[in-house]
Amino acid sequence: MAPGTRSLPGSNLPQPRCGVPPTQSLMQNRQAVDLSKAYRLLNHGPTVLVSSAHQGARNVMAAAWSMPLDFSPPKICVVIDRNTFTRELIDASGEFALNIPSRQLAGATLAVGSTSGREGDKFAALDLRTFAAEKIAAPLLEGCVGWLECRVVAEPHIQRQYDLFIGEVVAAWADPSAFKDGHWSFAPGSARSIHYIAGGNFFETGEAFEVEQERLKES
Repeated sequence: MAPGTRSLPGSNLPQPRCGVPPTQSLMQNRQAVDLSKAYRLLNHGPTVLVSSAHQGARNVMAAAWSMPLDFSPPKICVVIDRNTFTRELIDASGEFALNIPSRQLAGATLAVGSTSGREGDKFAALDLRTFAAEKIAAPLLEGCVGWLECRVVAEPHIQRQYDLFIGEVVAAWADPSAFKDGHWSFAPGSARSIHYIAGGNFFETGEAFEVEQERLKES
């Protein structure tokens, strides 16, 4: 998987299992996140899965380069390489979702970040289960700890020059066992977000801690 969103040539997608039903499923346990707190889902820099859809076509790819950008209305930015199928779908639909995967999706995260959706349906090939978003057409992925539904804020220059997309967050969700009351609160044994480094290496989000601000010494 490239550090941003570039799909690599050559498909390593497994073949769909015989008799696998459509990957749409019942909605995963989730709670709405107040949009004023949506930035906190990305503030610690997790790897995300970018899902998109347009006129019956859909795709998912991995992105290590995304971040919150604004509070009100909440906005995020993410790098979407111009050569990807995801870019094609987002350009056409004007919307996308950022899914925050847990460790159980690390293998799938590596796979969708290293293959192109033009070579086949990644959802079916990897048996990725999805459920419907509330505000956009792009599917949301099960097995994640957070989801942000986004509509593109058109900035043609930076999209062309830097492959950088700004999205306004129109809905946000989280698994309440991992994020509740506007804070990540990973209980022992619960799913955690993941961070991609390079060469198939990830790490999980670690333990949270709190400190008091130190006072500056008077001169």
